[in-house]
Amino acid sequence: MLDPPPPVLDAELAGCRTGEVTLVGRLPRSCDAGQLVLADRGFLGVPLWRAFTATGADLLWRVPANRVLPVRKLLRDGSWLSDIHAGTDPAKRDLVQVRVLAYQLKDTGSAAAPDDYRLVTTLLDPRRYPARQLAALYRERWEIESVFAEIKTCQRGAKVVLSSKTPDGVLQQIWAHLLVHHALRELMLRTAATRQLDPDRISFTETLRSARRSVTVTPGGFSP
Repeated sequence: MLDPPPPVLDAELAGCRTGEVTLVGRLPRSCDAGQLVLADRGFLGVPLWRAFTATGADLLWRVPANRVLPVRKLLRDGSWLSDIHAGTDPAKRDLVQVRVLAYQLKDTGSAAAPDDYRLVTTLLDPRRYPARQLAALYRERWEIESVFAEIKTCQRGAKVVLSSKTPDGVLQQIWAHLLVHHALRELMLRTAATRQLDPDRISFTETLRSARRSVTVTPGGFSP
């Protein structure tokens, strides 16, 4: 389950000339069997796909609108088996099998037409992993935006600029924020377990305030 938003498990930092795909390519180091990796449509590519699946993790990624995914076998829940190949393999000699899910998002509160979504996944069995459940699960990916807001707005402070004047100092401050956020999220999970509550009922803002009070009253009492 991906609810509530999990603590940040890993991150990659670089200058503005380094693209997201390059940075993401360094993150399989933190993946393992039993994990499910969700990604937006800008990251689908065979080398990156294989880098993550080599860790034993399963994948559920959105597909660009222009990606052609031929139907190799239609499955009982409306999904189908297909394959993808690298851009450097135009002869399609080294295919990767995937399962494709196609659906629309309705009732979004917008007057625009429903959004068409297509996902590809390593979870090939429609009995164990029905398309409807995977589609519902993928929307949890947006909870990472809540995590970013917690770090950048609640924890750092709105419009607060990092004070370091050197690249190394900026990196140090960013890692410090990530470590503190991880510790706060762990504290929220433990608190929820102790009180037998759904972790969603624990406020990040209140947890942050409590941690700040504990640091002020008892220095050294709260540490990542």
